[in-house]
Amino acid sequence: MKQDGLVMVFALLVLMSITVLGVASVSSSLLQNKMASSLQTQTMAFDAAEAAIAGVIFESQDKILLTNPLLDDPLSDAIQGVAIDLQNQQLSCLDDVTWTNRQVTAAGLVAGSQQTANGAYASRPPIDSWSRTAYVREQACMGSSNVIGGSHITCHIFIIKGCGQQQGSPLIIANSLTAAVFAPASQ
Repeated sequence: MKQDGLVMVFALLVLMSITVLGVASVSSSLLQNKMASSLQTQTMAFDAAEAAIAGVIFESQDKILLTNPLLDDPLSDAIQGVAIDLQNQQLSCLDDVTWTNRQVTAAGLVAGSQQTANGAYASRPPIDSWSRTAYVREQACMGSSNVIGGSHITCHIFIIKGCGQQQGSPLIIANSLTAAVFAPASQ
């Protein structure tokens, strides 16, 4: 009879061990699912930020836009404003007043127009994509040719920040690009 009780205790211990392993497995699966979902959201927001930077480059190379005197590309628009002081200012995704702003929507990029339409970059999940562009400074161009330095050509330096955010999320993913454009010296 002592053996019957011992078998019952052993069976309960095995059952309890299996229950703990089952609960741990379910918890681990739920946590991994949340992590995968979060990573997917961050990846889509990063893709939206990259698309915003690509949109500025697209617009700055758009021959139709560049020849239209009524419209400015983002780099030409940014150079008209005050240069950013990198020691005291930040090019923020949240500052939509100070810098040159563009949007990228699910409709894509349209040649011959400024990308300023409001709308979502993606609808499932809803992701917004926008950029901020600031003029930094004019400087001598660095290169292996003395022709650049002697021809009154300088480099105009810009910072382009691409931003992406899932609607309803406090997290904004950003990426930055520094661009140098050859241009006549201002003096």
